[in-house]
Amino acid sequence: MNQPLSNVQMELLKLYSTNLSEKDMAELKEQLAKFYADKSIRLADAVWDKKGYTNDDMNSILNDDGQQTRFRLRKQ
Repeated sequence: MNQPLSNVQMELLKLYSTNLSEKDMAELKEQLAKFYADKSIRLADAVWDKKGYTNDDMNSILNDDGQQTRFRLRKQ
């Protein structure tokens, strides 16, 4: 299977063709983690808004066995 590299893979190959210090490598990893965490939060917030969830809904999810809450939230 010969698949072309994605644009992300190409950029990472360019980046990794240089030697980064341990400090820079740690910073890069932190930035990538932050990027994906922020993106996940934005997507979760969009679902939250679309479904009209409230803090009470979230407390129900966190504090019961989940069966009734999952059913109730799925129905919306």
